[in-house]
Amino acid sequence: MSSKHSYDLCLRNGRVVDGSGGASFAGDVALRGDRIAYVGPRAQGDAQLEVKLDGAVVAPGFINMLSWANESLLLDGLAQSDLRQGITLEVMGEGWSMGPHTPRTRAQFEAAQTDIRYPIEWTTLDEYLRLLERRGVAVNVASYVGAITLRQCVLGDDAVQPTAAQLDAMCELAEQAMRDGALGVASAIPYAPGSFAGAEELCALAAVAGRNGGLYATHIRSESHTVLEALDEAIDVARRNQMPVHIYHLKSAGETYADRFPLLVHKITQARSEGLSIKADMYCYTSAWAALSIGLPPWAQAGGLGAFIQRMGNAQTRARVIAEIASAQTEWENYYQLAGADQTLLLGFRTEQLKAHTGRTLAEVAALRGKSPEETLVDLVVEDQSPVLAAFNLVSEQQVRDKVRIPWISFGSDASSPSCEGAFLASHPHPRAYGNVARLLGHYVRDEKLLPLEQAVHRLSGFAADTLGLRQRGRLREGNFADVVVFDPSTVKAHSTFAQPHQYATGVQQVWVNGVWTLRDGEPTGACGGRVVRGLGADGGKR
Repeated sequence: MSSKHSYDLCLRNGRVVDGSGGASFAGDVALRGDRIAYVGPRAQGDAQLEVKLDGAVVAPGFINMLSWANESLLLDGLAQSDLRQGITLEVMGEGWSMGPHTPRTRAQFEAAQTDIRYPIEWTTLDEYLRLLERRGVAVNVASYVGAITLRQCVLGDDAVQPTAAQLDAMCELAEQAMRDGALGVASAIPYAPGSFAGAEELCALAAVAGRNGGLYATHIRSESHTVLEALDEAIDVARRNQMPVHIYHLKSAGETYADRFPLLVHKITQARSEGLSIKADMYCYTSAWAALSIGLPPWAQAGGLGAFIQRMGNAQTRARVIAEIASAQTEWENYYQLAGADQTLLLGFRTEQLKAHTGRTLAEVAALRGKSPEETLVDLVVEDQSPVLAAFNLVSEQQVRDKVRIPWISFGSDASSPSCEGAFLASHPHPRAYGNVARLLGHYVRDEKLLPLEQAVHRLSGFAADTLGLRQRGRLREGNFADVVVFDPSTVKAHSTFAQPHQYATGVQQVWVNGVWTLRDGEPTGACGGRVVRGLGADGGKR
């Protein structure tokens, strides 16, 4: 900054929504270096650069509480689908994280890559995060360490329980990840091999996060038939370890179980009244985006995808799997059964010959092949040699609207951060990859008026930062890191659809990340001011 100026940048005459949840006010926001230098009615002094906002909203950068930008950032660090919605922090690591790796898991993950291909040249989660920062990212990045990743490093993909020594080894890996700056430990229990983990294993891993100032975040064991018991399992972790717990994409899935959602909310509200820190996030859509293989029995997936494919060469085993998929069982979380074949949309294949089915329902592909949906599900996974990405319509629009109103819920896309170009066009992402925040602000806040703008911004920023234990982000406050977004609440809108997913949201005008002008007049500048954001357990980490 030149000594002739009070500030590097001053945003003049904006509607300041500071992320605290308090009332907005007309005023200025000024930046100096990578920090916020002034927030108030009128900044005194001058700036090297002044931007007139003419009443547009100026707010803290938004936090994506559940991001799958792990791979997309390696291909395009601009994170355009999220940046254009005002997101300045991607929080990754649901179940699987990009480290730690062993030589075996590294080879396994490289072999499983689809449209985005890259060499895994790192071992620890910290090395991956540093690689992103070194290569350049337009947004900040943070991650949990995945409970599935820890299990795979020590136990592989087998349906086994760890010995005491093996659990100690998993906890040692978790401890190292926490010291490296992981935000906590995160599980995704419905997915094999995560589904093989018992409560004691998860509680022990979570305890490592807790004593390092981190969270336990979880895609709970069931979101349908045993959703209340699954929530109890998560709350028990909070109670036993006296630590905060975060529930990923809270829902009661399937029409049959819709009436359990109020009971979920009651359980969490009761736990919070007891002093336990239980919070959740959501995406603003009725459909989940998950692997088609979640419809397969866990026992059939023991040993990994290769073992499953080999098993399907046995006619008797294949018949058993198909029968169990079709049954009204309650032994595992079967999204296919909950949604139905006509509400299961196929979105991501690995092989070129199957990509023609992208955008079709499982029912449509089954009809084309003259087979049952259950047979087709098995065949697609085997033929593609991948879990196959799909969208499952699981909840009602009313349940989404109800969640938007709940004050202890933040927001996560549960998606990657693609761009409308290159390898990203080879598959159909869920529309939430391009529109989760814009749909919240445009549809639910402006059009349906389900909550005030100030509260929505708070839950996207200050509340989310508090949940993660980030003390210097999430609010427009002097001394905080300068993650700042300017948007027009009257025009912000999501445009992505299942038929045409690769469409950017509009209405966000400017974004600064750590004081770097990253989105200017609605277009990326190409600047990469993003940094690694580390948790409380980091050795000297900046938060």
